[in-house]
Amino acid sequence: MPQPKAGSLKDPDIAGLFFFNDDPEKIFVDLREIGHGSFGAVYFARNIVNKEIVAIKKMSYNGKQANEKWQDIIKEVKFLRQLKHRHVIDYKGCYLREHTAWLVMEYCLGSASDIVEVHKKPLKEIEIAAICHDALEGLAYLHTQGKIHRDIKAGNILLTENGTVKLADFGSASLISPANSFVGTPYWMAPEVILAMDEGQYDGKSDVWSMGITCIELAERKPPLFNMNAMSALYHIAQNDPPTLAGGEWSDSFRHFVDSCLAKLPCDRPSSSDILKHHFLEGTGPSSVIIDLIQRTKDAVRELDNLQYRRMKKILMVDVIEGENSSNGPTSDDFTTDDSSQDDDNIDSSTSKSSSMTSQHSMPSSNLSSKSSSQSSLQGISTDDSASTFHREHSPPPTLQSYILQDWSLPQRSSYYSNVHPNKMFQSPLLFLNLPSNSSINRMEAGANNFATIRTTHLVTKQMKDHEHANDMKEQFTGYKRMRKTHQKQLQQNETKFQTEMEEHKQRLDKEYDNLRQKFLVEMEKIRKMQSSDQEKMTRNNLGLEKKLIKQISTSHDTEKKTFSTMQKKEYKVNKEQMKKEIDGSTPKKERDDMVRTHKDRLLQRQKEAEGGLEKRHKDSMEFEIRKFRRRKLVQYHQKEEEHLAEELSKRQAQLEMEHAMLLRHHSGTQDLEYRQLQTLQKLRDDHLKKQHLTEHDNQREYNALEEQNLRKKHLLEHKQQPRSLKQKEVLIRKQFHEAVQTQRRQYKALKEHILQNTPKNEQKAVVKKLKEEQVRKLNILGEQYEASIAEMLQQQNMRLDDSQEMEAQQLKQRLQQELELLMAYQSKIKMQTEAQHQRERRQLEERVSLRRALLEQKMDDERSKLIAERKDKIHSSKTRQERDLEDFDHETSDMGMSPVEVAQASLDATYNDDVSSLRGSMISLTASSSSFSFSSQT
Repeated sequence: MPQPKAGSLKDPDIAGLFFFNDDPEKIFVDLREIGHGSFGAVYFARNIVNKEIVAIKKMSYNGKQANEKWQDIIKEVKFLRQLKHRHVIDYKGCYLREHTAWLVMEYCLGSASDIVEVHKKPLKEIEIAAICHDALEGLAYLHTQGKIHRDIKAGNILLTENGTVKLADFGSASLISPANSFVGTPYWMAPEVILAMDEGQYDGKSDVWSMGITCIELAERKPPLFNMNAMSALYHIAQNDPPTLAGGEWSDSFRHFVDSCLAKLPCDRPSSSDILKHHFLEGTGPSSVIIDLIQRTKDAVRELDNLQYRRMKKILMVDVIEGENSSNGPTSDDFTTDDSSQDDDNIDSSTSKSSSMTSQHSMPSSNLSSKSSSQSSLQGISTDDSASTFHREHSPPPTLQSYILQDWSLPQRSSYYSNVHPNKMFQSPLLFLNLPSNSSINRMEAGANNFATIRTTHLVTKQMKDHEHANDMKEQFTGYKRMRKTHQKQLQQNETKFQTEMEEHKQRLDKEYDNLRQKFLVEMEKIRKMQSSDQEKMTRNNLGLEKKLIKQISTSHDTEKKTFSTMQKKEYKVNKEQMKKEIDGSTPKKERDDMVRTHKDRLLQRQKEAEGGLEKRHKDSMEFEIRKFRRRKLVQYHQKEEEHLAEELSKRQAQLEMEHAMLLRHHSGTQDLEYRQLQTLQKLRDDHLKKQHLTEHDNQREYNALEEQNLRKKHLLEHKQQPRSLKQKEVLIRKQFHEAVQTQRRQYKALKEHILQNTPKNEQKAVVKKLKEEQVRKLNILGEQYEASIAEMLQQQNMRLDDSQEMEAQQLKQRLQQELELLMAYQSKIKMQTEAQHQRERRQLEERVSLRRALLEQKMDDERSKLIAERKDKIHSSKTRQERDLEDFDHETSDMGMSPVEVAQASLDATYNDDVSSLRGSMISLTASSSSFSFSSQT
């Protein structure tokens, strides 16, 4: 889904942030610039609707990276709208006008960093404790809301008129915790934040680290490593032990508090809620300490502004005098004042770096150019009473000096000076004396009633100038961070791609394996159906053969029975005739008839018995043949079952071997894919690391070149300014020379008058000539001495300047070399760690692959063992069932009165393939047995 256009309020989520559609220029008046940063500027303003004093941060979302700037504005507005706490800056609303967001917040007098810059000395321990206590309460509130500030420093800890401490500048804050973005100001950044871009995450304890660095900043006027390149400081923080408080009369409680905040490992560092219970913060009490500090700072600001005016006026007046009379150099007082002013400026230059760093080195989460700086976040609101009190304190006397210092307010002076080139401003007094008109004065006086600040004119103008010269450093950090984010994004994309590729690979292998299993199941189902069909067919055939056998046996028995009946009849007839022949004719008829009838009955009885025996033999033969047939068919059925079982087990064995071969092939393919992915990922990391190290080297070289260039400019400026100071000293020496000449002339005149009084008149001319020659000679000697002293002074000054500059250049070279060595050591360590990580990843992959292969082989062995056991179980179960079936059959045969052994032996003797022939053989044997039976009957 494409992102909405910058400034668009069509998105309901954005519209719900309550951007005001009113024209802010009609609501807020008396805008005065009180801070400047990479995002834009911060202004003092007055709301004409509710008469409220506010601070307005203007943030542009036009030009390059407009969408990113717009997203940053939305993020900060979301963040501020969710916060409501005594020690967090109050949010008043946001207005949109001409691609600029007016973020309105409560007005504050200034920051803790401003106090340090104004006094030019560290804060007291009790003052540090009071500021840290209230700031930590605000942090604890943020952390309970699941948010991280990520840019805690003295410049972002603001103070109100009533002494309330406020956390400000949430442009770098995180809405979620934990986070992993490379965000913050380098010197205050926690080690886990620096390393978060590569691996790991961090939570609110990173703010506790920044609070510990802030304590050192308030106690030593600057954070640790501040003289070092910002990126070198990052390497130092990530690589070395945490900093500690330097020398000074600090209590053990304060030192322990700082050491607790600066524990290197986050797990050893207390949370913001826990550190609030530290005994260093106990007894901080009411805000009277902070109120007294603010009042002293106000007084110091007044003194500094007045001193700045006096110096400026003296310089301007000197320039006017030099313009009127170029032959006269500056006086000794002027020279002294100029030197002291230069020394103060040097002090300001060395100590105000922390103020400028807020706009130079602060690195927000998405775009450095759209976030607020530490000094530019002077937002807040002062009450009318406090504002009127400040106005009474600054009531100007009716003089030109008081008008310039008091009525012409600080932001207006800053704005006026910023329109004049710094060099030209001090060259022409007319520029400075080009004052506003009376109407402008009245408007300024009407709007200046509620303005109060603890920021000096010099601090504001210096911050603006530093911001103008900070683009290179900002672009350096922006490019570096963008490169790191790009690398991280590429790694994430590759990891996602590899994960998707691996999932697709696994799905493809699983599908192939499932297809093989499904194919096997289909084939097994076909085999089972065929086997079932064969068994059913065999059963039907057996039933048909049994019926056919019964029918054949029955037919044979019927035929035999008919033959037997015919033979019986013939035999009866023969026996009857024979009986009649054997009976004596003399036997009485009745007796003969009785004998014939008795013989007939006996024959009939014998025939009947023979028929019964035949029927019994037929029945026994039928049962015997059927039992023999059934046993033979049962054995054949068992053999068919064994064939089916062997076929099924053979199929299962072949399928298992195919599955195992496929699994081994899949394992090999997965292994190759994993090694290829790991190799690609590690190569990408190596490329990123090389590019990162090359960029870091380039940045360090640029920083070194910039530092050397600045030093050369400083030395050139010193050489350029040296003739003026040397000229002043030369003028003083020549003045002394002129005074010595006048003294000698007076002495010569007195000596000449004294000698002429005691010298004859004719010799006076020669004496005068001789005295004049002697005077000229002494004056020449004196002039040579003064010229020699001037030359010696110039030579010594030049040598001294060259020596100091050479020493300074040598010290800078050593420092830059140390930073470069630190960078190389850090990069070497990172490279070794990366190589160790790569080896560890390869070793882990080898172990994972080996373990997977071992598990696969174990699984294959288990499946083989399971198949063997299943084969044995099925074979054993089949044999057991078959044996049980045969035993049951034999028991049944025995119960039927037949010998199971004979039936079994007869079934074994019968062939499987010639059932009909066996039946015929049975019929022949039956016929033969019937013939023998009839013969025996006849006998």
